[in-house]
Amino acid sequence: MYRFLLTPRWWGINVFVLLAIPFCVFMGSWQLSRFEGRVQDHRTATEQAADSRHEEAVPLARMLPVDKATSGRRVEVSGEYGRQLLSPGRELDGKTGFYVVTLLRTPDGESLPVVRGWLPGTADPAKAPAPPAGKVTVTGALQAPESPGSNGVPATGGLPSGQTNAITPASLVNLVPDKLYAAWVTLDRGDAGMKAVPAIAPVGTGLDLKAFQNLGYTGEWFVFAGFVVFMWFRLLRREAEAARDAELGLVTDGADAPEGAGTPTTV
Repeated sequence: MYRFLLTPRWWGINVFVLLAIPFCVFMGSWQLSRFEGRVQDHRTATEQAADSRHEEAVPLARMLPVDKATSGRRVEVSGEYGRQLLSPGRELDGKTGFYVVTLLRTPDGESLPVVRGWLPGTADPAKAPAPPAGKVTVTGALQAPESPGSNGVPATGGLPSGQTNAITPASLVNLVPDKLYAAWVTLDRGDAGMKAVPAIAPVGTGLDLKAFQNLGYTGEWFVFAGFVVFMWFRLLRREAEAARDAELGLVTDGADAPEGAGTPTTV
């Protein structure tokens, strides 16, 4: 009854199934490993940020460029405060407010954005305390440039003069004439009574939409593997039933008999 399995058509079907199932399992396992990697990155970044609060601050130059290993580490840098900007639409402790970002001009001529703190309400320059005058040394967590629309960073445009939606050289280059570091620092303690902004994990290390997309793709690939097996058994059962009917002489039209089942007997 299963002689049809030896026909060229079924050889092709079987080869396809034998290749498709391992491929789907491999792709599903790969997507799962990507999700697990992001979970581990998130855990490592969180632990690193917590541990960094208690470590000794190191000079900024030793931590550049910012990557997953240096993001969140405590650094210190000296310079003089210059232009001050506001970053609206920032949430902290369930409330919406704004960051006070002040550029710190360092001795090498480059400026480093420093988040001196967070204030609740609508961004208003009159609410933001003026930065200290003269040379200062600041200590805080090193952060990578932000990406609008990720990690809670607003993606809105058309902001008033003196405001930026993201702390990144790409957003600040048209607002200030300074040469900027590809990094920023959030102070350990909020300046002038402002609330300190906690360090955040770098892009690609959080449990964001991309992470759960990997998890969704994992399920899809395993479903595809199951679907291939289901369709193979369904097709096998249909062919077997047709072959059985042909052997019992229940098929009156030779064209209805499965390939390899032999010539049916007319009832």
